[in-house]
Amino acid sequence: MRSLPPVVPGAATAVALCTVLALTAPAAHADGKPGNDGFTIEDPRITESSGLVASRAHPGVYWTHNDQDKGAFLYAVDSRTGKTVATITMTGVGTPRDVEAISMGPDGDLYVGDIGDNLGGKWSFVWVYKLPEPKELKDQKIRATQYVVKYSDGPRDAEALMVHPKTGRVYIADKKEDGGSLYEGPPIARMSTSRPNIFKRVAATDLWVTDGAFSPNGKQLALRGYFGGVAFRWEGAGKIKREGRLSVPLQRQGESVAYSPDGTRLMYGTEGQAGDVEPVDVKGAGRPAGAGDDAGGDSDGGNEGISGNYKKGILVAGAALLAVLGLKRLFRRSGG
Repeated sequence: MRSLPPVVPGAATAVALCTVLALTAPAAHADGKPGNDGFTIEDPRITESSGLVASRAHPGVYWTHNDQDKGAFLYAVDSRTGKTVATITMTGVGTPRDVEAISMGPDGDLYVGDIGDNLGGKWSFVWVYKLPEPKELKDQKIRATQYVVKYSDGPRDAEALMVHPKTGRVYIADKKEDGGSLYEGPPIARMSTSRPNIFKRVAATDLWVTDGAFSPNGKQLALRGYFGGVAFRWEGAGKIKREGRLSVPLQRQGESVAYSPDGTRLMYGTEGQAGDVEPVDVKGAGRPAGAGDDAGGDSDGGNEGISGNYKKGILVAGAALLAVLGLKRLFRRSGG
């Protein structure tokens, strides 16, 4: 996964970025429900958390992984403490290349997307791994099923893998700066371990996507990027309809998103040592979409999403930088 270049150099960066963060995405208040509150990942081994999903078997626990690791590892992090409570080593798979996403299927299985390709076409195929979520949280080895995945229109970089919570079908959103696409895999019963599984393009996302997630009720698809995101109403069979912009907090390198177990919040994660996972309230995800609520953002249908929030963030960051420079000049004058 390529690192995101800094927007503003020098000492003013932190001030500018904090200003953007304060203005663009108000954090949700703590409500005490398992898995609904923000946390910091304390495990020093987790420096490139690229995917996130709430556990179904263990309330308050989230599964994550590094995109580049020394093995096929998954980490169970307790959101109440930020500490890793189990490390899973996947067996039965090859050496992972660029693990970018994790999702939960309706069967209680974890799906892991080894789908990154920073060169945008170096790999003629990528992999998806499936394994049962462990009933007991302890360090252990679990055998995974490995699927070879190819795209109908050629290789591409991707960082978002989502499993629909009702149908179990696997979807991948690719990562393209000029607007990406959504790809649909075969029905889960027809996924093959002996031949490539062809994922077909089913919709345009028009986003530079770093992760995505289905709401627990399957009625909403959230896709995020570094500086923004969009919620789509899920209309079935890969058809999506834009509902509104998501309030994505600006983070060091915003890489992951997951719905809280009750669907009332989106949990946004970032890469880096001691990465924060920040909750933001989202509407319409805990019940059928279109029931009088928008998708946790503006419902104007305007084409902003990532690009719009990026521009907005740059403008605010620029204003903050000018303010900092002005203060520095003032201090110089007052200091003689």
